[in-house]
Amino acid sequence: MDRQGNAPPDDIPLVLAREGHHGPVIHAANRAARQNGINAGARVVDMRAICPELQVEFADPAGDRAALDRLVIWARRWCPWSVRDGENGVILDTTGSDHLLGGEAAMLVEMETQLSLLGLSAQLAVAPTWGAAWALARFGPVRSVCGPDEVAINLGALPVTGLRLDAETMLLLRRLGLKTIGAVMDVPRLSLTRRFVKAKLAANPLMRLDQALGKQPEPVASVDAKPRFRVQSRLAEPIFDPTPYLPELCENLCETLKQAGQGCRRLHLTVYRTDGDVSHVDVATSASTRDPAHLHALFRDKVARINPGFGFDLITLEAGGVEEMQEAQHRMDGSADDDLHLTRLVDRLSAKFGPRSVTRPMLRESHIPERAEGHVAALAALAETAVAPARERPLRLLEHPEEVRVLYAVPEGPPAQFVWRRQTHRVARYSGPERIAPEWWKDRPGTRLRDYFKVEDHAGLRIWLYREGLHEDGRGGDPRWFVHGCFA
Repeated sequence: MDRQGNAPPDDIPLVLAREGHHGPVIHAANRAARQNGINAGARVVDMRAICPELQVEFADPAGDRAALDRLVIWARRWCPWSVRDGENGVILDTTGSDHLLGGEAAMLVEMETQLSLLGLSAQLAVAPTWGAAWALARFGPVRSVCGPDEVAINLGALPVTGLRLDAETMLLLRRLGLKTIGAVMDVPRLSLTRRFVKAKLAANPLMRLDQALGKQPEPVASVDAKPRFRVQSRLAEPIFDPTPYLPELCENLCETLKQAGQGCRRLHLTVYRTDGDVSHVDVATSASTRDPAHLHALFRDKVARINPGFGFDLITLEAGGVEEMQEAQHRMDGSADDDLHLTRLVDRLSAKFGPRSVTRPMLRESHIPERAEGHVAALAALAETAVAPARERPLRLLEHPEEVRVLYAVPEGPPAQFVWRRQTHRVARYSGPERIAPEWWKDRPGTRLRDYFKVEDHAGLRIWLYREGLHEDGRGGDPRWFVHGCFA
């Protein structure tokens, strides 16, 4: 269900369902469904018996949570402090900012108007404490405004559900005849303390009551929005080539990143044409950097591909993949690290030939030599790689093993003499074998095991030689010999 734009009429009972232990249960219900006695937690099949015209849609809790997190940041147009309140609420600390919007009542009207423009319905309230605002927004009058001296009076008539307690504690209070918050206030404090002294916050009505009345602090710990590193150049007259402005934009952006102790792995260049069209150019780096000259060089030959149209009047440059970066001295003598130059070379090659043209090796989870290594794009994010094999592997591994012709076989060990690539090799010394069994979950039936030998011929050439199969192993004829690589 789209919660924005095409919401069903309010007179149609509608619920969101989620999977429960005994079938779908109600996750949320609109006003019409609640008026028919349908509440969250009930089974859908039971509610259909009560309300046959009930419409059911599946809930998306993860999507709702992400949307609520975005709403928390969006709500900071009214105050700098905001935080998500559970799964369906937002708390704003409007202290000192409400008068800028004409007072608390006018601020609530403004909030309701802006939220309705987003297609959202809201229940709003202003109170001196988090708990009082939570209760008044859900169970109090529309757009309630509660002063510091009116908290106890306004909360007294509200149902005890407004104390944000769990279901078991709510059931206990109802059995005790405590149906309103005022009834809980009238209970002697010592009695509540004895009964709930070991209860947690969600099951302790005394602590929840103190929070609502302001006797126990409950500050708003606002989450921080990730800063955007973005610079722009607004031009007085349209231009047709943004290249002259790129060095200054890169300088300003890198200076901003340096002051924040950050580096970036991507850059997004956006040019706005006077006719309303927008063009983008993206570049990436293999490592975090804030070197303006290096970043500027990545745009070489890319900006010229932009269609200028009638000219550009605005250029923006934004950093992506921002991560913490610290200045480090790589060598004792203060010289540069050779690896840093390698990353710059990779970036330039990737920018010129495309990100898929430059790759790097990566270990894989396999003990078969040709499967233990793969290649990924050099600009791809580093992922967890497999552990390197404990045994020595050849410096050069042939993509496909090459079969050799055995001239002088030895019962145990590698052949004493064999022909490979039209040359005869006499084995001077060897070590091994290292037996590698086939991966039965990948190989076809009949795949044979391998016995690898490191051999050195009479000319000093070190070869990685293996025998495929054993005599009379039932998986084929005689064993075959292959060369799989060469050592340094």
